[in-house]
Amino acid sequence: MTNLDKAKDLLKAFKGDDYLFGAGVLKDVGNVALKLGKKAIIIRDVFPGSEEFVSIIRESLEKAGVEVVKEENGAKPNCPLEDLSRISNALKESEADVIVSFGGGSTIDAAKAAEVLRTLGGGIEDYFGVGLVTKACEEQGVKLCPHIAIETVASSGAHLTKYANITDVKSGQKKLVVDPAIVPSHPVFDYAVTYGLPMGVTMDGGLDGIAHCLEVYYSSVGTDSYEQCQKIAEVGISLVVEYLPKVIANPKDTASRDALCLATDLGGYAIMVGGTNGGHLTSFSLVDVLSHGRACAIMNPYYSVFFAPAVEKELRIVGNIFKSYGYATVDFESLSGKDLGQAAAEAMFALARKINFPLTLGEVAGFTDGHIERALTAAKNPQLKMKLQNMPVPLNADLIDEYMGPILRAAKTGDLSLIKNL
Repeated sequence: MTNLDKAKDLLKAFKGDDYLFGAGVLKDVGNVALKLGKKAIIIRDVFPGSEEFVSIIRESLEKAGVEVVKEENGAKPNCPLEDLSRISNALKESEADVIVSFGGGSTIDAAKAAEVLRTLGGGIEDYFGVGLVTKACEEQGVKLCPHIAIETVASSGAHLTKYANITDVKSGQKKLVVDPAIVPSHPVFDYAVTYGLPMGVTMDGGLDGIAHCLEVYYSSVGTDSYEQCQKIAEVGISLVVEYLPKVIANPKDTASRDALCLATDLGGYAIMVGGTNGGHLTSFSLVDVLSHGRACAIMNPYYSVFFAPAVEKELRIVGNIFKSYGYATVDFESLSGKDLGQAAAEAMFALARKINFPLTLGEVAGFTDGHIERALTAAKNPQLKMKLQNMPVPLNADLIDEYMGPILRAAKTGDLSLIKNL
């Protein structure tokens, strides 16, 4: 069985028949909405060519007898608080009984969070953390509105997940709502929407897929979900390592773009089974200089070195995936500890070089030592402690400066020897 077939089987097991995906599925959105409500709001991204796709959605809804009562622009990258407020107000004014979001992770996350505020009230700070939306729904005896989340980028898998990332632009810090209640009730991914995406977006998205699979795989060691996480990670990472360079070489290679869509959906599946850790935690403090996927992709080789003594089996499997596609020559089976972590990191660097992707934070325009201090401070915030708890080498606030500091300084310069193992 090929990795493509394995990916389809995994997604089928994950979402059953509730997930509408593949090229050309937008025309079927109306039939999905018809079962959910009569008045729809479309919360949408605007990008070159987007109007053609939104027109298909509108026509499909109208044909099914679902009225589009309002359209609202989606969120800017990383979903700033200001955009969440605007979208929440539009949602209240619309009185829609079904939400249709069309966009990347930021717009889909904004739609999730906006519906929380419409139905439950309060401010978004009330819901940062794990399970607080479900708790409030139970206390108030209400449910969130049905949500058709239409993904437009092979990236975050936001249409499949329980996460809403929201950013306070003034502080430059992102925080998370994590709750099964906000999982979009009806996910949709029309692969054809991704065919014209710029290379930077495609690259960041594909590497975000690796970040999800890799971090969850590391986190799952010693848990009941380990075997499932390993299956997802092996297929998801393999697909990105094989097909992302093909798309970079030939942007019109739609078969390879379809493979990336499957891969990043597995990333979404991964973060529904387990949790991310170091790469994601640090990315939340880099929102003013890096996209989410790019930040995670830069950080994960360095965290891999730090985690190495605790994830040796996993690093050998991941390293051999990269080796099978020509990104390493070492014998991973003969290495252990930090040496193994460094070899796996070098394999990740080799892929990055192949696609002309930055290897260090020092290469990022606008990055300063202030970002390191911000990341270290944020890691001590109790609202983000879930990321620390998900690390295969658990850290607490007292250990952040001593062990995370060197990881961040290594990521600035590329000097893996700076990293201290615990």
